[in-house]
Amino acid sequence: MKRSIAWLAALLFVCIAPARAHKPSDAYLSLQVEGGRIEARWDIALRDLDRELALDADGDHALRWGEVRRRWRQIEDAAWPMLEIDAGTAQCEPAPAAAAPSLDDHSDGAYVVLRRSWTCRAPPRALQVGYRLFAGSDPTHRGILRIESAVLSAPLAAVLDPADGPRRLVLDSPTPLRALGAFTAEGVRHIWQGADHLLFLLSLLLPAVLVRRDGRWTAAREGKAVLLDVLRVITAFTVAHSITLALAVLGVVNPPAHWVESLIAASVVLAALNNLRPLVGEGRWVLTFAFGLVHGFGFAGALRDLGLQDAPLSWSLAGFNLGVELGQLAVVAAFVPLAWGLRTRRAYRVLGLQAGSLAVAGLAALWFVERAFDRPLGLPL
Repeated sequence: MKRSIAWLAALLFVCIAPARAHKPSDAYLSLQVEGGRIEARWDIALRDLDRELALDADGDHALRWGEVRRRWRQIEDAAWPMLEIDAGTAQCEPAPAAAAPSLDDHSDGAYVVLRRSWTCRAPPRALQVGYRLFAGSDPTHRGILRIESAVLSAPLAAVLDPADGPRRLVLDSPTPLRALGAFTAEGVRHIWQGADHLLFLLSLLLPAVLVRRDGRWTAAREGKAVLLDVLRVITAFTVAHSITLALAVLGVVNPPAHWVESLIAASVVLAALNNLRPLVGEGRWVLTFAFGLVHGFGFAGALRDLGLQDAPLSWSLAGFNLGVELGQLAVVAAFVPLAWGLRTRRAYRVLGLQAGSLAVAGLAALWFVERAFDRPLGLPL
């Protein structure tokens, strides 16, 4: 039993300890191949560069354009050696990076925009991309690659892991199955590295193996009732976020990312507090559905940032949503049997439900302050 409690504590710690912002660390690399010329645009999160290069000179947790512009050469010197483009026999040579400093906004904040071109002796038929950005400092970082060319019927997509070594991509039209696989993997990664989604899900699962009687939590007796409750909650969350994910990616509804991220943080706070002072009991699935609509817009922000809504849309959307569901099911499959075995223990109610929910609510409240009022608190978010 002590081992089970240790596993439960470890699971909660894994979800809380690396609590980052809504999105994991990503950079966006776009390659435009036109004949014997390759044009690259590389968007790198300003917060990631600040962590590596200490761009915030005055230490006020608010990066200003002047601070970034003064360090532009250092930013380029740190980034470009981490990217290699090899076109094989086409023999491409890079031109100096000479674009003017610029920034762009993504769903999770400001990004530096770097540009460079390569001139090749012949139109490349394949590209080998060596990507090592933040390889030694951030194991969660990924490069989201998009390749466009006149010879492609739709853009090529790939997720680059700095630890994997060079990636070879043949310049032929992507198949639906390839798009499905790539975006399924990205959906799984997004749910597992998006701490706010994970903590919202765990806040819903913590009381699933308990029942409320006379103002107190007690162990549930029927496994069937527990499974039905979990099924209702997870189904409500899945249906809700699938609806808004599709609507947002299709461009039907596009609420401001600032408000979406703030409401996601608020949903985590309320879900956790509901475990301490339950306001919604039997109808938890209704509350879950309502908040799931908000989380769907958050998922859509991540998918939109990939810049691949047309690559092809139906398969990329289906793959990403499938990945999110697989990631959720993995969490449920790991957590629920463990919680069921511990439900009769006082340690589960005190440490798991009460202390765990309190910690989640406190962390999410800090997220809300940062996101809603744009007030950095110096947290690893």
